[in-house]
Amino acid sequence: MELRQIKYFIKVAEMEHVSDAAAELHVAQSAVSRQIANLEEELGVKLFFREGRNIRLTPVGRIFLDHVKIAIVELDKAKQEVYEFLNPETGTIRLGFPTSLAAKTLPQVISAFRKEHPQIGFQLRQGTVPELTTAVIQGHIDLAFVSPVPKKQMDVKGQIFFTEKVMALLPLNHPLADEPYLRLVQLRHDSFVLFRQGYNLRDTVMRACQQVGFNPRIAFEGEDVDTIKGLVSAGLGVSLLPEITLHGTREQEWKAVEIVEPNVTRTVGIVIPQNRELAPSEKIFFEFLKQFYEKLNRFGE
Repeated sequence: MELRQIKYFIKVAEMEHVSDAAAELHVAQSAVSRQIANLEEELGVKLFFREGRNIRLTPVGRIFLDHVKIAIVELDKAKQEVYEFLNPETGTIRLGFPTSLAAKTLPQVISAFRKEHPQIGFQLRQGTVPELTTAVIQGHIDLAFVSPVPKKQMDVKGQIFFTEKVMALLPLNHPLADEPYLRLVQLRHDSFVLFRQGYNLRDTVMRACQQVGFNPRIAFEGEDVDTIKGLVSAGLGVSLLPEITLHGTREQEWKAVEIVEPNVTRTVGIVIPQNRELAPSEKIFFEFLKQFYEKLNRFGE
């Protein structure tokens, strides 16, 4: 079994067309067909159903695809780690982050890191915490900022950097907007603007509301902090957002008010894989992050 055969197989499986796959690979169609046939002969099974010009995976072909994709990721990672072992200051870090950390946390730490390590690059991937955690486990990204940081998960290890308050976000004309603090139960009759299902911040809000005896009435759902702020500013509901997402923005049409009951907080940190060691450039970044947040926690922002 040759690496070339595996790469041809993956491309054909993705495109479900031999000619199109050959064009993408910049090789002759006959070469692709021959390598696929050789692979099937070696394995002793049919990997594709032929349907005229189009083809599709057989059930065993789909199983084979799942495994060889993982193998290719590992091979690419091995090549990268060998290169980075020889050149630790010139690697590329594949970093994931959720939307709630995009505005301040991510630019702040990357900017500080690049001042010390200008040759190390980044490939950034945004997603929900479950999506990012899965991507770390599967090797599609190297490490990811998350919130909350998982305490017990077999395939990843979490590192907490700080804990922050979750604040109530109110329209300026809200009756409680000028209060120094509020109890969450005081918002039980309000409409809420929340992240859609799949975002951990939504779960945090739901649990907090249920803790004080009500289920929030959800009027709007969004996928980013700015959308939620805009909807609150328009008077279409209230929301709960982490304190860090409110830094650096002026309270123009909304007001952030501290919640004193219950105490709503979230942890912020990073997850790294349990099943492999970090590459040299990743270790440099991980150690930088720990020192960076130790200084912030010691001296304040």
